[in-house]
Amino acid sequence: MKIVEVVLTPVAFRDPPLLNAMGVHEPYALRSVVELRCEDGVVGLGESYGDLAFLDQIRKVAPELTGRDVFDLPGLRRTVARTLGGAVFADEHGLTGGFSVSKTVASVYALFEVAALDAQGRRLGRPVVDLLGGRVREEVDFSAYLFYKYGAHADGTQDHWGEVLTPEALVRQARQMIDRYGFTSIKLKGGVLDPDQERDGVLALADAFPGHPLRIDPNAAWTVPTSIRVARELDGVLEYLEDPTPGIDGMAQVAARASMPLATNMCVVRFEDLAPAFRAGAVGVVLSDHHFWGGLRDTQALSKTCEAFGVGLSMHSNSHLGISLAAMVHVAAATEHLTYACDTHWPWREVDVVAPGALEFEGGAVAVPDGPGLGVELDPDALARAHEDYLRCGQTKRDDVTYMRNFVPSFQPHTARW
Repeated sequence: MKIVEVVLTPVAFRDPPLLNAMGVHEPYALRSVVELRCEDGVVGLGESYGDLAFLDQIRKVAPELTGRDVFDLPGLRRTVARTLGGAVFADEHGLTGGFSVSKTVASVYALFEVAALDAQGRRLGRPVVDLLGGRVREEVDFSAYLFYKYGAHADGTQDHWGEVLTPEALVRQARQMIDRYGFTSIKLKGGVLDPDQERDGVLALADAFPGHPLRIDPNAAWTVPTSIRVARELDGVLEYLEDPTPGIDGMAQVAARASMPLATNMCVVRFEDLAPAFRAGAVGVVLSDHHFWGGLRDTQALSKTCEAFGVGLSMHSNSHLGISLAAMVHVAAATEHLTYACDTHWPWREVDVVAPGALEFEGGAVAVPDGPGLGVELDPDALARAHEDYLRCGQTKRDDVTYMRNFVPSFQPHTARW
């Protein structure tokens, strides 16, 4: 089945002022939506990053896909690699590790691979999970993703979540999410406050929600000694500790002294990183992300590698919409070794570009959509509104650091600060 046209639509949607080690989220999150329009009227959907640097790479590749067969995934990957050459897409926020030629190719290919699999499933009348080998679970668990946050953006725009800078406010935020979505696992984005304050936040969550697995992700904001100390103080409390300190060497030093596994989406971000990290004993859980690991099938390849070395697998999240959530659900449902609850930013967005009803949270989990392909349908009106928001908002890249200086003029990123 040949690709007739590739349509790329940049979109934006409102995002709260969520804090992290690199600063604070800007008023809008940016994404890209791609439609692979094929013969017989079949359209495959994909979603990924919306930064201009990434869109530029997509625009190079899109014309080269016309006439390609959506069932020829190796051919699509070769086309992406050949077209991009040595191009490197580098994010501005610095929260998903370094970028390279291989990671750039994987990121661009992943967007088209998801859309191609969606088109394949629609053509065959089968859900994507079946194209990935079938279901090992009927629903996929997700965790409540908590953030410290300001009460308003720099322009004064507020949201219903309010300011969250204390353990009490953190517990309130968690309760809002759990009451609405039923999450049974909880993750805290750290690297914002002094580590002792964040430790106290985790302990408050443990007291308020006994039996809920807990994680904290400082995004490499701590030094090795601080990471070891906090790990000791949270012994028996954390399910895993995510990226407490920078680099494989630093993580290995902490892992040797920590009782809980260390997880990462910052020092292991491509297949080339697996051998050095595993040899060093630096990580116990790899956080997959099909957006930069090369798509859904490469996520399954990552799973088998992790399983072979006794390393766990979970799933990283960035601000996303329904197409990405559907893709995450399909690949997690087909990947037996992905046993930890996945991250998701879903509660933080208020709009979507897909029709409602296909993706519902119940008990903190999302059932695999039964429809063909990804099982979601694009809402043309919602897509048009999100594209208008993209054109109006004036943002062309995610830059948490610069935006943070509206609140703290002297701000510098917190990498290994404490």
